[in-house]
Amino acid sequence: MPAPLTDIIASSTTSLVQVALEPAFNAFNSLVMLGRAGKLSGLGEWIIKTSASMTREERQRNELVTFGYYYAAIPLQSWPSFPAYLDHLESLSPDVFRDKLMDAYSDMPCCEEYSELTVDRVMALESVDNYLEFLRQRFSTEHVDDKLESEAYAYVIDPPEMKRLITSHLRMMWDTYLEEEWQRIVPMLLDAKAAFEQVNYREMSKIETVEFITGKELQHDHWTSMIEKAEQIVFVPSAHVGPYTGKFMSGDTLGIVFRARLPEGTQYYAPDLSRAEILVLLNALADDTRLRILQVVAGEGEMRSQEIMNELELSQSATSRHLKQLSATGYLTERRCEGAKCYELNNDRVEDLVGAISSFLLDA
Repeated sequence: MPAPLTDIIASSTTSLVQVALEPAFNAFNSLVMLGRAGKLSGLGEWIIKTSASMTREERQRNELVTFGYYYAAIPLQSWPSFPAYLDHLESLSPDVFRDKLMDAYSDMPCCEEYSELTVDRVMALESVDNYLEFLRQRFSTEHVDDKLESEAYAYVIDPPEMKRLITSHLRMMWDTYLEEEWQRIVPMLLDAKAAFEQVNYREMSKIETVEFITGKELQHDHWTSMIEKAEQIVFVPSAHVGPYTGKFMSGDTLGIVFRARLPEGTQYYAPDLSRAEILVLLNALADDTRLRILQVVAGEGEMRSQEIMNELELSQSATSRHLKQLSATGYLTERRCEGAKCYELNNDRVEDLVGAISSFLLDA
């Protein structure tokens, strides 16, 4: 199933908040983002170029492993490196992969479209139709890719082949695409970690801490509920997540993947991070449609997504994709208004970009 996006331990800043590289999860998350290259705009250059350089078969297999077997393949504890995690996976019994996947699915509540769960894990493995219904009851119909999950089912009922597929693919992706890139980005990730560890979070609430580190205002109840329930929060800086934010739960620990950057107001010197932040912000503006969206929203003050779609004569999918990037980069603030999503221009973000460019070029 799709990794929860919509958006994992080294030295800590407090007993509650930790900032860590988490190389195993970080690398796995990069593979997930490769599968979103054609669905999300604003992702980093490495994601776009790597996705384009992969063969069609590699892309399809990567989507199957990172989406169809997400909960079987994801690291749920700290590992010193991605190869160390791969060695661990290769040592496991094949049944562990299936059990990990099905355990995760079984623990999920019934989605709003269904009044109750009618297909249990035993029934789910009896046929591909049962398996698809089992997933729909937990993720809703629109989030279940029947073709992908039907292919996944063929391996779920054959654990040795499921293990072989997952481990061989992850090993190939590391050796072929990720290892060299990981070595390149580690210094930048360490800078982000060090900068955020200098911040005093003791006077911040959990919600305030998450908003400060991710640079986003939280709007969704499922986010705030997970944060309040978490006994510990681990923040993982990523060079590949673009303007988006990811999350995962491991027991009582909430992991949050955020864009590697410098915290607001920091004096920490890291030109690579500053440049990467500017590129993310400029990328959102490097499109005529997104600029037109910002212009029309600025003129109206606040608009619903449907109004924006109608005003600019855009398709629903295009409108959603552009609004997602503009919201993720902070140019638009998003809120719920009478069942719809409403958007307003964030003037502070525009000023932040101008200031960041000025500081980078003039204060270097």
